[in-house]
Amino acid sequence: QLQLVESGGGLVQAGGSLRLSCTASGRTSRNYAMAWFRQAPGKERGFVAASSRSGVRINYADSVKGRFTISRDNAKNTVDLQMNSLKPEDTAVYYCAAQPNYSSDYDAVKGYDYWGQGTQVTVSS
Repeated sequence: QLQLVESGGGLVQAGGSLRLSCTASGRTSRNYAMAWFRQAPGKERGFVAASSRSGVRINYADSVKGRFTISRDNAKNTVDLQMNSLKPEDTAVYYCAAQPNYSSDYDAVKGYDYWGQGTQVTVSS
């Protein structure tokens, strides 16, 4: 069973940066496409970024393009999300997710089988 644990969340001022990290255990992360989703209070969980197993294919939500970068280190079983130029609307709980294949559902919650517990990111104005 693949287990995912996020870290790196916190409070930051608008314009600042944070780096989230997701560590996989139980199985090697190189066998999984990995993604980040986020959920703000009162809103549905939404797609942020995804990476194929090799990291060759990467996709971002339009709202974070040019500001966020997803990267993975399969040797360390980690996938990171570097978040720059943060805005108050980026405030949310951020979740790491994994699925065996990088499918057409890469940006859908239903496409992922494994989830972390989430880490809170709060951006103050």
